[in-house]
Amino acid sequence: MRFTPSFLDEIKARLPVSEVVRRRVKLVKAGREWKGLSPFNAEKSPSFFVNDQKMAWFDFSSGQNGNIFDFVMRTEGLSFPEAVERLAGEAGLQLPVVSRESEERERQRATLQDVMELAAAFFEAQLQAKEGARARGYLADRGVAPPVQRQFRLGYSPAERFALRDHLASKGVLAEQMIEAGLLVHGEDIAVPYDRFRDRVMFPICDRSGHVIAFGGRAMDKEVAAKYLNSPETPLFHKSHVLYNHHNARKPAHDRGSVIAVEGYVDVISMSAVGFGNVVAPMGTALTPEQCQLMWRMAEEPVLCFDGDKAGRKAAYRAIETALPLIGAGKSLRFAFLPDGQDPDDLARSGGAEAVEAVLGASRPLVDVLWAREAEAGQLDTPERRAALERRLLESIKVISDETLRRHYRQDIETRLAGLFGRAPGEGGGRGGYGRQAGRTAQGANGGFRPAGGRFGAPAAPRGYLDQAVPASPSLARSPLFAAGRAVISQREALIALIAVNHPGLAANYAEDLAGLDFASRELVGLLGCVLGRLSDPYIDAPAVRAAVANAGLGDLLGRVERAAGQSTAWCVRPDAEERDAEEVLKQALALHRRARALHKELRSAELALGSDTTDENLNRLREIQAELSGIDGREAMVEGFGLSIGRQSTGL
Repeated sequence: MRFTPSFLDEIKARLPVSEVVRRRVKLVKAGREWKGLSPFNAEKSPSFFVNDQKMAWFDFSSGQNGNIFDFVMRTEGLSFPEAVERLAGEAGLQLPVVSRESEERERQRATLQDVMELAAAFFEAQLQAKEGARARGYLADRGVAPPVQRQFRLGYSPAERFALRDHLASKGVLAEQMIEAGLLVHGEDIAVPYDRFRDRVMFPICDRSGHVIAFGGRAMDKEVAAKYLNSPETPLFHKSHVLYNHHNARKPAHDRGSVIAVEGYVDVISMSAVGFGNVVAPMGTALTPEQCQLMWRMAEEPVLCFDGDKAGRKAAYRAIETALPLIGAGKSLRFAFLPDGQDPDDLARSGGAEAVEAVLGASRPLVDVLWAREAEAGQLDTPERRAALERRLLESIKVISDETLRRHYRQDIETRLAGLFGRAPGEGGGRGGYGRQAGRTAQGANGGFRPAGGRFGAPAAPRGYLDQAVPASPSLARSPLFAAGRAVISQREALIALIAVNHPGLAANYAEDLAGLDFASRELVGLLGCVLGRLSDPYIDAPAVRAAVANAGLGDLLGRVERAAGQSTAWCVRPDAEERDAEEVLKQALALHRRARALHKELRSAELALGSDTTDENLNRLREIQAELSGIDGREAMVEGFGLSIGRQSTGL
């Protein structure tokens, strides 16, 4: 049986090489590739590598390499047609029926690709001709230099109604072929089909292999209703299955281990011009599941880059809806938001690679943007509204098909809700720690209440252990180590909390960062929850926040926080400090805190690894983590003499 190239390409696009190979070879991640022992030779060290981006495998022990069809043929002894049949079934594709009609369709497809190539060459020539002067000026104004124009094969479609039609006809192309390729407008009420693209800068759209399959056109005339116009759906072009610049971005995405998605053609071109070749764009519509899958074949965590305005946030929220049912281990998204009033083109041209890198470096995981979407949907000033937020969040993650990932999302959201509402994780009314058992309390021996389980609903002590607290002596009860079970508050955590109290504007700007913090002191979670709960009032100030804290019975806790923060030169936390100074210190403290918490988790893992396998490698890893933790402890956010306020005092300004 003869299989068309397009059919074989579709199978390869649907089945990653690693997915096919791991049925025979145990693979482990090795950077951006997978590695394992050769299935063709006995060996002790892995010399077999798989690269999903290149759609290929390489066996250095035997000198063999190939694609998924080659692998199945060589490991299972199948013929090529048998291998195609097997893999087509796994990809969910029906085998093509060999007939004159199918052969004619494939021949027509090949012919249409020739037609599109002729059209692209025509548009390129027109851009450089006299008629393309205005289009060249537009591109120059947008910072698109001639070498970049040639790289992306940009062109110009003349304003005449039949310019392209007549040119293609002179090359022997039939009108029916031009219509089939989407190059002519036709219909029952149109006596003579005419060019679809007229007086537009032309952007060729290519498939994964670099063949031109469609066009996007940007109007030169401001009065034209459609500023951007894309080719219609054709046998070659299905816009929901295509990414602009996919063919160029595949190698840079593999080299960098990441892929960036922006909204427009010019955004892609400008980002590429400043060094980000791993950038693609959807076809002027909301992101589709098929486009997500295409990006995941290039990188595990694509970064979606959106404008920072309301429209950009709405586009990000739509992308969340598309991605949530599809995400899993090794398949997620990050979101980067640009400054208000800027798109990626503006950012790349005004700030260059450094500005783009800064925005990408501040990208946020999908769970953060999901939280923001629901948290900003309305006020949280009543129990009913808070319950509605909780319900929306927990309902939204039910569509995650990966059970393990869904559980981790639930735990993350429950922790964030606990921080926002000022309760310990596991207290509430839902399942998985929000039920009766999790909320049940028992009377302690010294008059306080304690949760029935441990952290995150951990089980109570086994039978045979003490099931009631032992009364403490009065002096021990007053000790900072035992007073009502209160944990010692670290200077860094106190600093963060006190800035939130004394600078409500900063707390509002960093609300999501603060709500998601993993504090060692659970008391501070309640304090921050009280502060964040007041931020719906646009006129809130530091005295009002302090009053709310006092009314919530947290005045003593706030005093302890002030004393803990006051052990350093914490001038920047005062209400009268410059907000810019306080913000700089807050950002430093947040960064140090996140890194310290991550290192503590790594330290626990390293200790377990060393306990189970006492090797020099595990010991060195443990020492490296301990050394970095010591460095963080000596590099607190407060820096003596830092900031605008100190600068004014020292200079007399």
